[in-house]
Amino acid sequence: MDRSLSPRDRWVSDLLERMRGRRIAVVGDLMLDEWLWGRVRRISPEAPVPVVEVDDHSYTLGGAGNVANNLAALGAKVRTIGIVGDDEAGERVLDMLARLHADTSGVQRVARRPTTQKTRIVAHHQQLVRADRESTAPVNGALAGRLRRSLLELDGEVDGIIISDYGKGLIGLPVTQALRAFSHRPVIAGDPKPQNLDAFASIDCIAPNAVEAGAAAGVTIASDRDLSRAAAALIKRTGCKYVLITRGEHGMTLFSKSARAFTVPAVARQVYDVSGAGDTVISTLTLALAVGAPIERAVSLATLAAGVVVEKLGTATATAAEIVRFAEHEGVAKPVPFPPTQKRRPARATARRARS
Repeated sequence: MDRSLSPRDRWVSDLLERMRGRRIAVVGDLMLDEWLWGRVRRISPEAPVPVVEVDDHSYTLGGAGNVANNLAALGAKVRTIGIVGDDEAGERVLDMLARLHADTSGVQRVARRPTTQKTRIVAHHQQLVRADRESTAPVNGALAGRLRRSLLELDGEVDGIIISDYGKGLIGLPVTQALRAFSHRPVIAGDPKPQNLDAFASIDCIAPNAVEAGAAAGVTIASDRDLSRAAAALIKRTGCKYVLITRGEHGMTLFSKSARAFTVPAVARQVYDVSGAGDTVISTLTLALAVGAPIERAVSLATLAAGVVVEKLGTATATAAEIVRFAEHEGVAKPVPFPPTQKRRPARATARRARS
């Protein structure tokens, strides 16, 4: 039987309602995800590989585009800043963003640089192979100047900014230097690649997974103590107010300079696919912080949203209605002290699928 939310737990629907209409900018690596769906009934006579009989073909926004999609699903007003190629894939990305009513005036089309596109072949709910088309060359010169001007135009125009880093050459120190020049500072959060960690200095929150946190901090995470060491190193190096480390089935643990760390346990009935779950987390978290939610509530809401999307196949989003239903069915996630007082298994460094 479903458990209804008590009056004190109606903060979920109340917070989601307050988040509607907030202005959030997404700065990062825009991608196109292509999906070939089918079934396997034989092995190829040419090589020991399955033959996939394709019966469906679809496209979704990936990378920073998936962040924009998640924000739009929660009712935010979205602005996007990034680059796409002067190609069919880039046109498709812009068209899909337009369908979300996202402002794409900050998206630059670049000749001789392909739009990042990932093609996945899926059979019987199992991804068999992925093929990538992309360039990871650093963005500089006149293009970097145009992007900086787009960033500076956000000053005073948005409630929050998400830096979505997939290591494709867009994110670097010039991005955060431009954001630090704002006269009106919004909430700024991001998902850093380990090699770009210094570009995230002094923002409000970074949200790496356990593998990324360990790589960025130079710590092999095999225990709660290792996790604490890694988080402390990241806080010291970046100066961020919060470090939220996502840990798969172990939930999410939030660390900060001034308060005791806490964990929000994972909630999911059935995990089908963790693709893009990190995008859902950073989107929900940033929107919640942008309306002044306490950090514990923001992390708890992000956990519930992640629980919704991992039950879907492929990159997906969570709507406000889905999150409320999920909270009613599963019960609202509660923060617990970290490390917990009871004996527990060591944290595994396998959180969500590594973003690439």
